[in-house]
Amino acid sequence: MPVPEFIRELRAQVGHRELWLSGVSVVVLDAGGRVLLTRRVDNGRWAVVSGVLEPGEEPARAAVREVAEETAVTVDIVRLTSVDVTPVITYPNGDRARYLDVCFLAHHVAGDPRAADDENSDVAWFAPDSLPDDLTDTSRLRISKALEGGPQAWFRR
Repeated sequence: MPVPEFIRELRAQVGHRELWLSGVSVVVLDAGGRVLLTRRVDNGRWAVVSGVLEPGEEPARAAVREVAEETAVTVDIVRLTSVDVTPVITYPNGDRARYLDVCFLAHHVAGDPRAADDENSDVAWFAPDSLPDDLTDTSRLRISKALEGGPQAWFRR
């Protein structure tokens, strides 16, 4: 998905200066406990699904929307797993942003994962003990927090 219009409007005013934005990320598990990851086009690294909240959007709804937009997969949100602040991210065009990230654990419901937008070049399932070496640090942290406590805790409600 392209840059949201409200961010384009902000960028027209502030240029490349750092923006403080709200975002969501999602650790999606399938029935076998594998984690769904996307390979990002902007940095070539694997990451959990993530995205920017639209103004007024509820975080859990944004998480479900982002998973569908990026991977063509339907999920159910299980629980909130963390709220973190990201380091400053500098995008290839020079734009800078820092995110208040709200991370959720979700369970795969339907759909065969695929790169469904222009933000990702690949989508794949990984066992938690076989995550790719080129996984982003923030994703590694989010997965660790989401899977803390083992399977019995992953799906408690």
